[in-house]
Amino acid sequence: AAIPFDFELVDLGDPEAAARYRTISPFGKMPAIDDGGVVVWESTLVIDHLARTHPAAGGLLPRGGAGELEVRLWDRVFDLYVSSNMQKIVGDRRRPSDQRDRMGTDQARADLRTAYALIEAHMAGRVWAAGEAFTLADCAAAPGLYYAQRVEPFDPGHPNVAAYFERLLARPSFARVLEEARPYLHMFPEEPG
Repeated sequence: AAIPFDFELVDLGDPEAAARYRTISPFGKMPAIDDGGVVVWESTLVIDHLARTHPAAGGLLPRGGAGELEVRLWDRVFDLYVSSNMQKIVGDRRRPSDQRDRMGTDQARADLRTAYALIEAHMAGRVWAAGEAFTLADCAAAPGLYYAQRVEPFDPGHPNVAAYFERLLARPSFARVLEEARPYLHMFPEEPG
C-alpha cells in the first residue's frame, strides 16, 4: 500500500525557493520530507524513517539480524560505489574543459566497473539485492544504476546487472519517478564535446 503524501516541486534555480528548501535540506539535495513536523533528508534516512513510522513501508528495511545487515550493506554499495562514482564523472562533465580531472574520472569508471562485477556476482539467481523482497537496497540501486549506465554502460559480461536493472525499471514506483523526472532529464550532462 502506498503512503499518502503531498508532492512539492522545488525550483532550485529560483534563489528564494532554494533558500527556503535549504532550511530543511542544508545541501539542497533531494529528497527531503516533512512528516508531521519531523524533517528528514538523505534518501537512506528518509526510507529508514518511513519504514519505522509507516506500516506500508515496513518491508523496506527488515529489523535486526542478517537481513537488516544485508540491506544496509547493499544500500551502501549502491550509494558509495555506484552513485558516488557516477557523480564524479557527471561533475567532471560540468567543469570547464581546462579544469577536468581525467585521472579522477578514469578511476571512477574503473571503480564503477568493479562495482558492476560485484553486483553481477551477487545478483546471480536473485530477484532483489537483499533477500526475497524489494528493500531499501533496491531503492538505492534504482537511481544509481539508471544514471551510472548512462556514463559507463553495462557491458555484455554483466547480464545479471542488466536483468536486475530491467526489473527495477518495471517497478511501478520507479516508473513513476522516471516519468516525473522526464521533463528534467535533458539537464543530465552528456559526454563533453
